[in-house]
Amino acid sequence: MTMQDRITERLRQVLNPLTLEVVNDSHLHAGHHGSPGSGESHFRVVIVSAAFAGLSRIDRHRIINKALEAELKMGIHALAIKAEAPG
Repeated sequence: MTMQDRITERLRQVLNPLTLEVVNDSHLHAGHHGSPGSGESHFRVVIVSAAFAGLSRIDRHRIINKALEAELKMGIHALAIKAEAPG
């Protein structure tokens, strides 16, 4: 399973999103300092979930980082997050 698939599956399990887009941007960072060269190190997440209702942007990011704790330890160098509540 690719890291992109792992991220997608985990966020679906934890947050039951209305919409979810996980994009692997690693190719844009090949050769940069800190990039492991795995092709699975830089990701962008756009997610809409009712779980975010009434939460600040920081709290939304904390929830996602906690949900992806294992994946972040597996070599993700960068995770760009856009997390919104419905409406």
